[in-house]
Order: sequence, then C-alpha cells, then structure tokens
Amino acid sequence: MNELVGERLSIITPKAQTTRHRILGIVNGDNFQIIFSDTPGIVKPVYKMHENMMRFVRSAITDADIILYVTDVVETSDKNESYIEKLKKVSIPVIVAINKTDLSNPEALELLTGEWKKMLPDATIMLISALYRHNISAIFDTLLGKLPEGPVYYPADSLTDRPERFFVSEIVREKIFLNYKKEVPYSCEVVIDSFKEAEDIVRIEAVIYVMRETQKGILIGHKGESLKKTGTQARIDIEKFIGKRVYLGLQVKVAPDWRNNDKILKRFGY
Repeated sequence: MNELVGERLSIITPKAQTTRHRILGIVNGDNFQIIFSDTPGIVKPVYKMHENMMRFVRSAITDADIILYVTDVVETSDKNESYIEKLKKVSIPVIVAINKTDLSNPEALELLTGEWKKMLPDATIMLISALYRHNISAIFDTLLGKLPEGPVYYPADSLTDRPERFFVSEIVREKIFLNYKKEVPYSCEVVIDSFKEAEDIVRIEAVIYVMRETQKGILIGHKGESLKKTGTQARIDIEKFIGKRVYLGLQVKVAPDWRNNDKILKRFGY
C-alpha cells in the first residue's frame, strides 16, 4: 500500500503479523479517488487480539469494490485455504499480486502463476516486486480500470483516515519489532498519552505496554540503553513524518495478558 499511495503509512518489518489494524490510504487524481484498505495478514486466532484483527479483514472484504490479494514467492499457495474459498465466491474483481519476484526465477514464477490461476480462474494474476517498484504502476492502472464509478468519500487533500497519533504509535512499534527478538515485539502495544504541538517542536509522551515484568526489563535494557536506542530511532522517523522537531518520551508499563482482555483491547483500538 505504501508504494501504491506514495507515502509510508503502513509500518514494515521482516516479522510476520506486523500490521495489526486496518489502515486506509487515499489517492486522489484529476477524475478519481481510490481508497486502499490495508488489513492485517491472515492468521489463525490464538488470542482475542487476533480475533479482532481478523474482524478487520472480514469487514474489508465486505466493504470492497475490488480485492487485491497480496502473496509472494515464498508463501505456499494453499496457506490460507479458507480465505481462498471466500475469494472464489465474491462477485467483485480479484487481483492476485505475487510479490518478491526479485527472489525467484522465470520458471518458478510461471509455475506459481499457473497454481494461482487454477485456484482462482477468474482472478487477474500479476507479478510484482514492491521493493524495486516492478509492476507497481501496472497494478495501479489495473485497479483503476476495474473500479466502479461512485461518490467521493474524502476531501481531495486527504491521505488517510487515521490521526497523526496513530502513526506515531505505529512508528514506535515498528522499532520494537526491529530491535527485539522472540516474543517481546508480539507482547507490546504502544499508546500515545500526550501529543502537544508547539511552534517549533512536538512533545510526545508514549507508553509501551508489555505483559510481564521480565519483558519490561528486556525492553528497557541495561541502564536503559535498549529503550534509548528504540526511542532515538523512532524520534528520527517521527520527525520525518510530521515535518517538525520532536521530543519523544517513552515509558514501559505492564498490562498482564492484555491480548485477551476485551476492555484493554478496546482501549488499544481493537
């Protein structure tokens, strides 16, 4: 979605389940408005958080005028069979974008394309590399050609439906995913407690919630060095995103088993 919208709205890490929320990216042209709805990846729910994440996916399929199903050359074509069955039954156009083609070869890509064509004979299959922007413009043109006419839903200068605070929390969470291993990133959630704009600086106070005291210790690190590194990296990217100097304060708190707590999940936006 970042490549299609032309802005870095969704955070990116090599780890699975990085995206947890449904994020809209809005592209306005002279005679069109396209609303991209980026959803979490499909997972088999283990926690209530996962159930709510999959609710975002189901609502996106219900709302959509067209579905862009993103897979890649590493993922096996039978990974999400239940959702593939859903795609067979939808009455709207489906495009399957096979990403990371730079990691494959022509023979393997031909076989993979054939497998997807067998599973979804009515879908348009396209080969892309988002990293190298290969076929991104072709995807955009194909989407534009298949979308129905309809009303304009957002003002022409809109880029997304989310506030700046949301993207700030996502940037912090991205740095946690990049800097910590094993279960720690999956046990964290970031909440913006304070967001105060002055003329020359934005002062932000954020809380990182973890599930256990041991995770809190890992996140902070020896003499606070790990948390300081994460905060510095996040602040640099937040300054680029906001276009202003930023003060970022980070605290770490424990919220036991928050991934299964309905009240806390609601507070966290799930």
